[in-house]
Amino acid sequence: MGAPFEAPDLSGKVAIVTGASRGIGRCVALALASAGADIVVASRSERSRELLPGSIHETAAEIEALGRRALAVRTNVRKADEIEAMVARAADEMGRIDILIHNAGALWWETVGNTPIKRFDLVVDVNARAAFVAARAVLPHMEQAGGGHIVVYSPPIDIAMAGGKVAYCISKFGMTLLAHGMAEEVRHLGVSVNALWPATLIESQATINHGLGTPAQWRKPDILADATLAILARRADELSGQALIDEDVLRAAGTDDLGSYSCVPGSQPQRIIGAAAASPLWRHRAPGDQAPGAS
Repeated sequence: MGAPFEAPDLSGKVAIVTGASRGIGRCVALALASAGADIVVASRSERSRELLPGSIHETAAEIEALGRRALAVRTNVRKADEIEAMVARAADEMGRIDILIHNAGALWWETVGNTPIKRFDLVVDVNARAAFVAARAVLPHMEQAGGGHIVVYSPPIDIAMAGGKVAYCISKFGMTLLAHGMAEEVRHLGVSVNALWPATLIESQATINHGLGTPAQWRKPDILADATLAILARRADELSGQALIDEDVLRAAGTDDLGSYSCVPGSQPQRIIGAAAASPLWRHRAPGDQAPGAS
């Protein structure tokens, strides 16, 4: 059994994390701060709500309690000008940009016939378009810093996933195409671009609010945070352009004990990739099934 995961030293680095007011984004932001990075908390939520607890200001306060600098910037990632303004402010107030984690996401699992155009626009805007805009905006700053890392949370492209989730998969596969294509464009700049996706369902407001399984089927968001750190620990030319899976990244880093990430000790979390993902939680939804909304 491998040793527990050891985070890299990110002292002196500045990271932007979108969707960092709660859930996975908040967990990742705190993990990067614990590793020494200063964090730009980019999200739309300025107030905590019952169904969506957490805010950019609460996450920023937690980062500062760890002894790191935090910049909370209210950002609607559907608006390109707000993303670009957030990046410009981050560079101005934090002095540099080394890391972009695009975690903000919208969820919609439904058939084409049951997908209103406004829902299609939502998932494409928040997922693929926002990732593209953010990556484009940070690139000049990473080039100036002599390199950087961009990580988008999206799956390897697998058409078997698409049935019943076409709009969602268009948006998420678009993010993965960004990672594949941009990596080749910026390799000479020392900038790496990767897609990262969990092997299993992850505890988040999406899984909670949309009833995607139970805690016994979830892993903690810490596994994505640690996998992200493991990517950031590698040289830009080692992994760039790949669509990675969290547990594979951690095993390559020498961490085989994944049981500690289970929300319920000893449980078998529900897989959402590969052959084992053929479950009612992931495969084609039957007509009339209740569909999750956007997150």
